Amino acid sequence: MKNSKNRNIEDVFESVPKKHPIRKESEKMNKINSTIAQELEVKESQVEAAVKLIDEGNTIPFIARYRKEVTGGLSDETLRDLGERLTYLRNLEQRKEEVVKSIEEQGKLTDEIIQAVAISKTLAEVEDIYRPYKQKKKQEQQ
Repeated sequence: MKNSKNRNIEDVFESVPKKHPIRKESEKMNKINSTIAQELEVKESQVEAAVKLIDEGNTIPFIARYRKEVTGGLSDETLRDLGERLTYLRNLEQRKEEVVKSIEEQGKLTDEIIQAVAISKTLAEVEDIYRPYKQKKKQEQQ
């Protein structure tokens, strides 16, 4: 298929269908919040409120104890799970962007690679896609 190396990375991400997670920042956060809400079986508004509090620097115990009304009564266990998934999904999105950028810099980025990375749901899947394009580290000669 046509090589995408001459396309701007933002144009490439725009070509990804809306149901895929590689998107602009606010769309990515909405997708992450929606994913967490589905996984934890809570309202998306509860997730958004908790994420806002976490991003403001509040700790999970503080939120569970003193901001229960803001999160709609999320338990400390649910908040811990939410915090862990939030960190994982944000790292996943960041890694997806790094992988696409690295492959693009090598001039080997195709629409198929973009789609495969976009639909990846785990870091392992992203790394499996990236493995053939991973730059070998040059060993220092002794």
